[in-house]
Amino acid sequence: MNSAWPPLPFEPWQDTHAGLHRWLQVVGKLKLACTPWTNHSWHVALALTARGLSTGPLACGERFFQVDFDFLTHRLLVQASDGGSAAVPLEAQSVARFHGGVQQALDSLGLAVAISPAPCEIPDALPFAQDEAPRPYDADAVQRYWRILLQAERVLRIFRTRFTGKCSPVHFFWGAADLAVTRFSGRRAPAHPGGVPALADWVVREAYSHEVSSAGFWAGAGLGYPAFYSYAYPEPVGFADWKVGPAGAFYSAQLREFILPYDVVREAENPDETLLAFLQSAYDAAADLGKWDRESLECDLP
Repeated sequence: MNSAWPPLPFEPWQDTHAGLHRWLQVVGKLKLACTPWTNHSWHVALALTARGLSTGPLACGERFFQVDFDFLTHRLLVQASDGGSAAVPLEAQSVARFHGGVQQALDSLGLAVAISPAPCEIPDALPFAQDEAPRPYDADAVQRYWRILLQAERVLRIFRTRFTGKCSPVHFFWGAADLAVTRFSGRRAPAHPGGVPALADWVVREAYSHEVSSAGFWAGAGLGYPAFYSYAYPEPVGFADWKVGPAGAFYSAQLREFILPYDVVREAENPDETLLAFLQSAYDAAADLGKWDRESLECDLP
């Protein structure tokens, strides 16, 4: 097996993932509070680093600060532009305790930032400060997850180079806890029906204001195993019947997207080529069936 793509069965660390997902939202909402709106909510996404995930620099008055998940030392670091810093341990703890630790770290640095108190895109989730149930923290699983995200981002960036139309960065959305890259046809899309848990319909409709083909990776919550995905909005006629490749990929009628189980990539002789084949095949379905102007939207970069 290629050690760059470590195993990550979902069940053994699903409780850790549920807690980490909420912790990521606490930090992500700091970025939401401190950055101006960018189309399709791109401003809220977290960025991968050589040690974990980061907000990047955030403005607070005339000062700046940055919040980083360090998955090597398992600490959350809050650093201010005047040299001040504080840390919150990443360890077994409740969401309420983590939320309080982040607030305490900000207060110690004189950073007054208010965030929305409840998670997004998680059905029936308690507000952060009220979620006092003990949460485990499997440090090894978290670190493997982050290493997979790094590899996935690297390949998604390669895939992104072949498209010259409007395209998102490769970035981590803390709402659904997925790494994603999105291509746009350039044409407007019908209004999205909304209905995403704890997310305003106008946000969803703005995110899908134009036709998209989106792909990415998530750890497996709701699916049971980690996987790469690709979907189109609006879904063109015949999309579900497209013969997506490589072997092991399939269309999920429940999720309405193509799925490639992570283990298919991990166990492949050439993981990069296997993942790129899936990304290209699923995009071909969206672009061909949706009648995108591929000649003007794509290029032949190696």
